[in-house]
Amino acid sequence: MRILGIDPGYGITGFGLIEGQRGQFQLLRCGAITTPPNSEFTGRLVMIYNDMQELLALAKPDAVAIEELFFGHNVTTGINVAQARGVILLAIRQAGVPIFEYKPMQVKQAVVGYGNATKSQVMDMTKRILRLEAVPKPDDAADAVAIALCHARSSTSLLARIQQP
Repeated sequence: MRILGIDPGYGITGFGLIEGQRGQFQLLRCGAITTPPNSEFTGRLVMIYNDMQELLALAKPDAVAIEELFFGHNVTTGINVAQARGVILLAIRQAGVPIFEYKPMQVKQAVVGYGNATKSQVMDMTKRILRLEAVPKPDDAADAVAIALCHARSSTSLLARIQQP
């Protein structure tokens, strides 16, 4: 199963493509979709949408796992990220790929085994699980790989199989 993890953003959208079979996972590729900071915001959304369509066509994932939004102190930034997330979800839906959404705490729980794990603990476990020499860069790509791993580990658990019709 090929899983594309997405860490949404309007400046940088991280992505990580993993493949897994029988509990063994392999990183196929990761990186980031970036937009120029001085560009008109709606133009940036168009760039994200177009790049997402291209990524989906190249990656051919069986599923996409995307992080749910967490609003911190800066509501304006959160609204802009929500708009970027919206065009990403549209591209995925139009590609006909199933979408799975995870909260940050769910990602930490699935990857580290502890919902309040630190970012460095998540990155270290991601590196170990995938047997990588280094944590993927940029950080947004590393987060996306962890989101993909979250789905891989959650969707193959015995509980997930029991809950399926």
